[in-house]
This record gives sequence, C-alpha cells and structure tokens, in this order.
Amino acid sequence: MADNWNDHYVGDFLPWDTGTPDPMLVAAREAGELPRGRALEIGCGTGTNAIWLAQQGYDVLGVDIAPRAIERAQAKVPAGLRCRFAVVDILAAAPEGRFDLVFDRGCFHVFDEPGQRAAFAVRVASVLEPGGVWLSLIGSTEGAPRESGPPRRSARDVIEAIEPHLEIVSLRGSSEFHKDPPVKAWICQSMPRATPAQPSPRR
Repeated sequence: MADNWNDHYVGDFLPWDTGTPDPMLVAAREAGELPRGRALEIGCGTGTNAIWLAQQGYDVLGVDIAPRAIERAQAKVPAGLRCRFAVVDILAAAPEGRFDLVFDRGCFHVFDEPGQRAAFAVRVASVLEPGGVWLSLIGSTEGAPRESGPPRRSARDVIEAIEPHLEIVSLRGSSEFHKDPPVKAWICQSMPRATPAQPSPRR
C-alpha cells in the first residue's frame, strides 16, 4: 500500500490535493468546535491542512505513509512555524506524543476492511488527550452514482468502527469534499470515552 500511495506523489497524480485548507476544517475551527494545543494530521499529503493549523497557533505533526508526500510537505513549511512531518504507517505504529486534536481528511475511509477501520480508531484513541477531538472527513453513501473519487462509507461503517473506542459527538452528512463534481462527505467528531461503551441491558 505504501508504494502505491507514494507512486501518486512521485507521478503528481493528486486529485485530492486542492492546495487550499479544507473548508470543513476551517468551518469547524471558526465555530469553536476544535480544542487548541497539539494537533496531529493523519494522511497529511503535501501538508496544506497541517500548515494551516500551525498558522492558527497549533503545534502540529503531520504524518503520511508516502515518503514523497512528506518530502513535499517539509519543503512547504515557512521558517519558524511549529509544524513537523514524519513518515508513519498509522496502522503499524503510533506517532510520538499525545494530541488535543486529531484530523484526517479522507484517510480513515480508504481502508476497505472493517477491522482496519477499527484499528484506525483504536490508534486515534491511543494518542488523544482527555477532552481531545478527532475530526474525520469521510466519503459518504449519499449523492449521485460515480465511478471514481473517495471511497463511500455508510453511517453504520463509521459507527461500528469508532463507537467501541471513542464517543461519537456528531456525525453529519450534508457536507462535500468538493463541489465540481459534488462528492458528499460525513463530518465525524469523536472524543475519548470517560467510560467504555456499554451493551444494552437484558430485558
């Protein structure tokens, strides 16, 4: 998988890389939904969103499985900005440290196997500070049929992976990754659990 993603960056085939901060991330930040402090972006690509977060005052670590993506991200960081990048396979190893905000734009949804998505959620739970927030932007099952673009995940796919490990604060499905053509997205916000998820009592 690492080689496939790296090939995209070597070949400069990056349809997901808009070069501007994601509007859903910006809106969540402006609405006061995201805690301040240390931020981790998983699947950071060329670093656009990580650098934007650092410009908002976060101490940021961006990680990606593709070495070429990290090279390109490091080359973009303005001098003096608290923004670092590292090659990390998120399912194989946890990034160093703990974070107040974890962000991924379309990384969680690339995993086809339910066990992999659950492992992703476990990894996020292991690095989130108490009171921290994971903001995940996920391709949804809404919208017109399409043959390309982000993978589609149902609300059940999202909940079954995340709910055992984190508390889902909100799951909204009215947003879009981009408008031309429109690609529908879930916005999922989750937090560490104060107590484990509980089964329904027997009646």
